[in-house]
Amino acid sequence: MNLGIKQLPQTRTVLANGMVVLVWENPSADIIATRIFVRAGSQWETTQTAGLAHLLASVLTKGTEQRSSLQIAEQVESVGASLGTDSATDYFLLSLKTVSSDFSELLQLAGELLRSPSFPQHEIDLERRQTIQAIRSQQEQPFSIAYDQLRQIVYGDHPYALSGLGTEASVSQLDRADLQHYHQTHFRPDNMVVSLSGRIQPDAAIALIESVFGDWQPPETPLPILTLPAITARPIKAAIAQETQQSIVMLGYLAPAVVPEHNEALQQTGTPSVPPSPASRDHSMAEYTALKLLNSYLGNGLSSRLFVELREKRGLAYDVSAFYPTRLHPAPFVVYMGTAPENTAIAIAGLKAEVDRLRTHPFDPETLQAAKDKILGQQALGKQTNAQIAQTFGWYETLGLGIAFDAQFQEQLNAVTLEAVQSAADHYLMEPYLSLVGPAAVVKE
Repeated sequence: MNLGIKQLPQTRTVLANGMVVLVWENPSADIIATRIFVRAGSQWETTQTAGLAHLLASVLTKGTEQRSSLQIAEQVESVGASLGTDSATDYFLLSLKTVSSDFSELLQLAGELLRSPSFPQHEIDLERRQTIQAIRSQQEQPFSIAYDQLRQIVYGDHPYALSGLGTEASVSQLDRADLQHYHQTHFRPDNMVVSLSGRIQPDAAIALIESVFGDWQPPETPLPILTLPAITARPIKAAIAQETQQSIVMLGYLAPAVVPEHNEALQQTGTPSVPPSPASRDHSMAEYTALKLLNSYLGNGLSSRLFVELREKRGLAYDVSAFYPTRLHPAPFVVYMGTAPENTAIAIAGLKAEVDRLRTHPFDPETLQAAKDKILGQQALGKQTNAQIAQTFGWYETLGLGIAFDAQFQEQLNAVTLEAVQSAADHYLMEPYLSLVGPAAVVKE
């Protein structure tokens, strides 16, 4: 079963300044979607600078050396285009979507934003206040509280423990000099991936990108090297008492990154990782794929095991699901449930029993194939629009996996055996971290 997008012409080019350009020509609609990734994100933050990437994303579009915030907004809106910025743990992103005839003009604007943002002080002050309001709002949401707590107990001193928004204390002390330093450090052409899909020929797209970014030379200083603390797996329980209408129960397991050289947490040592051999890369990919399959089987959709068993049959859950994000470094394999406070202990036992069942009750061939088909179908549906295509393949390139990874993942998924699924469950899904949020009477038991 192959549900890739090989029918679309694809091109990968590296400009002389080190910028990677990915182009998918898709003439089906007169739209060009572009994703410009910067290999940065909140992984470069500390407890003191938490929220820096998010604040920069909020301010980047609010002025350049040539244009004001209003001029930028008017230019985008006058042609019905969309332009936005975002930050995640492993990258910073500028997104652009426009009709083909306006692409050149909007790409010029994107170039200005990335190369010469002005970071107006009044905009920084405004966005800082709004971020602090967002942080306070999250502190009233039990799910956000539980997930923040889970990240902290899983990752310790690693930046993956930090909230992308930061804390009130860290955001309050971020200033314009912090934004400028972050920008000067990470925003350079040899640290960027431009991924676009739409009605444009690859040669024309590359020529336009070259005209906007080609004269942008990387600084003489080498790209910064990120040094991170080791993550030591030591499953523990943490609970926060909050008088809520429901309890949030969240179990987390430390699982591998898709890039084997970044799986330092799973080595159980504090020594740097060595470059992976082809065999270790294949092994890591196989484990990652098997765990993706298990996570989807457990919690993806109304037919998932958790939904059927814990919500439909037992009536325990208001909400129940699972996720295992693709990350540059070891990622959390998470199952969670929102339940009535009086059912908290039963919910914890039920969630753990369903994860343990993956080890004690091996898949049969029919279950395994159904789980594979489900993921393959969802992978295909996730690459239907130009924006989805640009996002997916730009992210793979930013991770260092390359544009062939989409096909490789499908091949690896089809090759997953019953034994591989069992091995992944036995190795990674043993003792969970537990994050609990709910009324004091139940979380302190």
